[in-house]
Amino acid sequence: MRSAQEGTARGVRPLSRRGFLLVGAGAAAGVAFGARPAAADVPGESNGGVRVMPLGDSLTDGFTPCPGGYRIGLWRRLAEAGYTVDFVGSLANGPAELGDHDHEGHSGWRIDQLDAQLDGWLAATSPRTVLLLIGTNDLNQNHDVANAPARLSALVDRIRALLPAAEIFVASVPPHDRSDAAGPRRRVQPGAARRARGQGRGGATWCGCTRR
Repeated sequence: MRSAQEGTARGVRPLSRRGFLLVGAGAAAGVAFGARPAAADVPGESNGGVRVMPLGDSLTDGFTPCPGGYRIGLWRRLAEAGYTVDFVGSLANGPAELGDHDHEGHSGWRIDQLDAQLDGWLAATSPRTVLLLIGTNDLNQNHDVANAPARLSALVDRIRALLPAAEIFVASVPPHDRSDAAGPRRRVQPGAARRARGQGRGGATWCGCTRR
């Protein structure tokens, strides 16, 4: 991985909120999985950039045959735009083309399961930006779906309380197919983003995921 000093010498810019929103929302909207060879896990990687925690389920973790998930495309877009970021988390996986393998994506997990472990993860990594993509398994497991928006709002509130200066990007649950575009998956997250917006410094930004 490129060092922070090398990045500075080559004119790499620090990550701004607007810059991250543009590349982050673009990557989230283009979630897609293709077959890529996996690389050995290398936890604790850092290039000294802005600490970003990809937080969620298998869409963040990635799964066979594509460990790395949306993080691969996001990393590529950030690098192409000249931004320096440090992905953080207790887990690590992904192909060689993913420059930083750290993340907090737990395959099969629901909103409540993330909430139960959140304090320790945030304390260990102190991210400046949190990318939250969660809720798919609440729906797939039919786990108290009616209250999923409230659980997500509470999760965002806790992130805000623990990291008052952080930026939070809340992604929608991607539809299974185009017929699901206006279904319950699209209703899980907007309320959470609206509720957290404007609380303290930073805030929550809503990013819609679509199916290609």
